[in-house]
Amino acid sequence: MNRPLFRGTVALIAAAVAAGAAVPLGGAPRQTLQAAEAVQSVSWDRWLAAKAKAEECDAAGNLVAALQYYLEYTRQAEGLGSPLRVAWGKNNAAYMIIKMHRLDATVDLAPARKLLEEGLAIEGASEDCKRALASNLEHVKSILRSPL
Repeated sequence: MNRPLFRGTVALIAAAVAAGAAVPLGGAPRQTLQAAEAVQSVSWDRWLAAKAKAEECDAAGNLVAALQYYLEYTRQAEGLGSPLRVAWGKNNAAYMIIKMHRLDATVDLAPARKLLEEGLAIEGASEDCKRALASNLEHVKSILRSPL
């Protein structure tokens, strides 16, 4: 894996996550992405497709793509009014950032922390989901507190 490219891509995604923006899939120009996002509809089929692609990319070790698909999974769940799936999507996206950090300690965990805190604030999250969110958040906080 090309570490500088990996860091740059992760930094771009992390900045978008921190700003609350939807992160596009692929590398299309910003104007094209905005236009596509404006017309991309929300559906259970799109949610399911994003979930499947996220899991496929994670299993293949393509964590950046998995993160992007988990963010799309979350966007679809928000549009479908499914708070439980939104919470799981935020947890899974944060976990991809954690996995990237394990491979490259320069990957910023602040966006993961933000996603996990947002997930914990969702009233429709199940107890299992809340436990996963809290566990991942404690892990992130412990790393962010530790001296370099």
